[in-house]
Amino acid sequence: MERVTGYIGRKAIDSITHLLDLFAFIYRIFAQIFARPAAGRVLVGRIIVQQLYFTAVQALPILIPIALLVGSMVIIQFARLSGQYDFSRISVLLIVREIGPIITALLVILRSATAVTIEISYMRVLHELDTLEMAGMDPVRVVCVPRLVGITAAMVGLFVVFDLVSILGGYAIVWLATDIPMAGFLYQIAKAITPADIGAGLLKALLFGIIITVTCLYRGFEMKRQITEVPIATSRSSIECFLYCLVINVFISTVFYL
Repeated sequence: MERVTGYIGRKAIDSITHLLDLFAFIYRIFAQIFARPAAGRVLVGRIIVQQLYFTAVQALPILIPIALLVGSMVIIQFARLSGQYDFSRISVLLIVREIGPIITALLVILRSATAVTIEISYMRVLHELDTLEMAGMDPVRVVCVPRLVGITAAMVGLFVVFDLVSILGGYAIVWLATDIPMAGFLYQIAKAITPADIGAGLLKALLFGIIITVTCLYRGFEMKRQITEVPIATSRSSIECFLYCLVINVFISTVFYL
């Protein structure tokens, strides 16, 4: 019994310490963002554009088909129950509030978070971060800031695209491919959606982007000098990112709708 209690205690202490380290890392990155030093702005801006292109633009061929499938599936399932439920409100509830942010976050985790963790881990193992410090550049500013800005902005943009494609594209697919009556659907959606729904969705996307980026950057920076630890760090980063997103999702939904 003592061994079990001691194991649980050690794990709890390690988890709390890890969370405190993450918050300290977030503070350090945001301190660099608000400091806005003149040196290196061109380089940072170029990396932000590259990160936006990789995370947002290159993800669109994957995101759009998923959004179409999800939107048409939700509409088909609940259109047949429109007599029992508020069809438009259910669609807003599922797509805008819950499914949109989570699926977008999952896509960003699978594509960008893993890639960033691997990239930063190799930079740590191959002493590239040390080289930046020796050249007089802060790795947090050159490496972390542009990735945080790029991934977070991409996350918000992808969330908006996912919601629009899910609702409009799903409506078009159902209208063209089925005999389900869709008269007045878009008008009902416009009436059902509220500023709180939009605000909650955007806030989730914003916080998801921040926590995903910070987590994968932190896992890369804490990498030791062994290249065999890169896959382990990548796996932990992905699982952590998704877990934090779920916690944030539940917390924001509770705050906004209870």
